[in-house]
Amino acid sequence: MKRAAMSSSTPFFELRHGDCLDGMARLKPESVDAIVTSPPYNVGIGYSTFDDTARRDDFLGWLTCWAEAVCRVLKPDGSLFLNIGATPANPLLPHQIALRFSERLVLQNTFHWIKSITLETKEGEQISAGHFKPINSPRFVTDCHEYIFHFTKTGKVPVDRLAVGVPYADKSNITRWKKTAGRDQRCRGNNWFIPYPTIHFRDKQRPHPATFPVELVAMCLKLHRVDSQSVVLDPFVGIGHAAIAAAQCGAGKFIGFDLDRDYLGEAKRKLEEYGGSKLRILKIPAKRSARPGSR
Repeated sequence: MKRAAMSSSTPFFELRHGDCLDGMARLKPESVDAIVTSPPYNVGIGYSTFDDTARRDDFLGWLTCWAEAVCRVLKPDGSLFLNIGATPANPLLPHQIALRFSERLVLQNTFHWIKSITLETKEGEQISAGHFKPINSPRFVTDCHEYIFHFTKTGKVPVDRLAVGVPYADKSNITRWKKTAGRDQRCRGNNWFIPYPTIHFRDKQRPHPATFPVELVAMCLKLHRVDSQSVVLDPFVGIGHAAIAAAQCGAGKFIGFDLDRDYLGEAKRKLEEYGGSKLRILKIPAKRSARPGSR
């Protein structure tokens, strides 16, 4: 995996071993600027310790508890970026989850994480890019995208659209439109093509069955204008990709929870490899049994 330099101001990393609900209960109210996370989808993914096959009602009930915890710790102008995927046989799951969170938060933006795409050039050549997990089915096509739901408390939180912008294809737009102020940068929109980095040895390079790319998290944090005063949280930190992104974006502090000690150990190793020296792993005293969705 290509190494990206951390910000000159490396954040303080706090990785906490235990249930995220217990962990968030110990955080101060309205103390977190940005949350970027991808909870278990309850679709039978093979985590090393967590059973991802809870009853649907139990899973959705746990989401209600987690949404309440997020509302308590998120600042009034904070952002939650919730990455959720589906399976062809369970296409409504992301929308059911979004509806649960929309009972307490406002859905401000919806982004589509495109993992693989095929484009046709002007010359008629078809070019494919990205990675996908193929399926063999007489009913379904291969799913090559996931959702990132951007929730806020008011629906009116300013975002830095050009922080994740792209150059104009037609350069005449730069001078024709006053709003550009001479800058060759436009809003990217809500379709984000972010392929997984190519790996050769999954057990060593990505020892977790459901990670998101560091770049995906970094784009969310840039959109939210994360800086050296910001606190970033991932309640399901896994092997630490959100922590690395927080460091690259110059966040002041990162907090991550996970039930799996081995995943946290891998996160610690990755952060040390990237230059994160201000780091500690804490044990969260358990007040409740692990709920569906925690890992």
